[in-house]
Amino acid sequence: MQASESIAQIVYKQPSTLAAELIAYEEQYGAHNYHPLDVVIERAAGAWVVDVDGRKYLDFLAAYSAVNQGHCHPAILKAFTEQVHKVTLTSRAFRNDQLPLLLKDLHDLTGFDMALPMNSGVEAVETALKAARKWGYTVKGIPADQAEIIVLSNNFHGRTISVVGFSSEQQYRNGFGPFTPGFRHVPMGDVEALRAAITPNTCAFFFEPIQGEAGILIPPAGYLQQVEAICRENNVLLMLDEIQSGLGRTGKLFAYQHEGISPDVVVIGKALSGGYYPVSAVLSSREVLGVFAPGDHGSTFGGNPLACAVARAALKVVVDEDLSARSATLGEYALSRLQQLKSPILKEVRGKGLWLAIELHVPARPLCEALKDRGLLCKETHDTVIRLAPPLIIEEADLAWALDQIEAVIQGYAA
Repeated sequence: MQASESIAQIVYKQPSTLAAELIAYEEQYGAHNYHPLDVVIERAAGAWVVDVDGRKYLDFLAAYSAVNQGHCHPAILKAFTEQVHKVTLTSRAFRNDQLPLLLKDLHDLTGFDMALPMNSGVEAVETALKAARKWGYTVKGIPADQAEIIVLSNNFHGRTISVVGFSSEQQYRNGFGPFTPGFRHVPMGDVEALRAAITPNTCAFFFEPIQGEAGILIPPAGYLQQVEAICRENNVLLMLDEIQSGLGRTGKLFAYQHEGISPDVVVIGKALSGGYYPVSAVLSSREVLGVFAPGDHGSTFGGNPLACAVARAALKVVVDEDLSARSATLGEYALSRLQQLKSPILKEVRGKGLWLAIELHVPARPLCEALKDRGLLCKETHDTVIRLAPPLIIEEADLAWALDQIEAVIQGYAA
């Protein structure tokens, strides 16, 4: 659906009887670990989704950047369908014909020596942390069980016990301790704090080059280059979580490329499958990933033939449709328009590529609900930030229409 046939004059309010029934089932029988908007999506294509009542919405979240290629991209669907009729799972007990091709595709596209595929993003994060520690012991020579990893405050890397244990967000930690030791926090942008935190036992500095869940927080210009120099001086692995920021989202294939650095480890996921299947991977050198021997680490589904076929197609779409350049161009337009907004509730607008944040002086949830009623789906983060991340295939006319809705809701806000 294009903006020319848009829903700009239609206001969606209460869910229908069917939607209300489905919402009630979810509330009764499901754990309440999310607070979703009350729209029940039944199908989707491109940048648009349709609810169970046939009402259309423009998706401005892209499943937290998992569908950079758009919903149900036909090229990825073709690869999925063809593979699902052949073989879906062999486990890594045997070889399959898709894993080697994905590994080569990742090497050719990114330049990293090796990759280790997993499933969810946080599994790849855990894999990277294990690799960093084992590298610290076997290569750097850190005494047994003394390895330390430095992370940023306001980080978000997933929800496992280890990962929430080094989060600085109290809600992510409450009720889940005791936690895995061996992590230190430093603030984003403070290179002297990083330098001071490094000890002879530091094996890695692991962080998001742009902090997504924290509200699209972008470090000062030059920060990544300074960090790279400090890590090199101290023989510390520079490890980046590009699960949300990677694969075109910020206007480059990876966010770190905006400063031209060369990280030791990069973790990817989400858009690696274009939304069809959980696929993630750790990219690194032979020195780092070479620390794993058979039996050290594994995953029944990691590197399965269906996942690999889907990931290969998803990567091809990113390259063939030049989604990084598209994100850069459309993101510049969107940021320019949003920065022109004037309202007493606006605190800051920021972003890189088609990854944008509107920080408010008021709670963001009511504005997201108002935007949903106008046919635009986005989501709040950290209470006062509206995070915007449409599929990178979005048409400019649809993007312009969405920005019109955002402007109308912000300017029409009444405290």
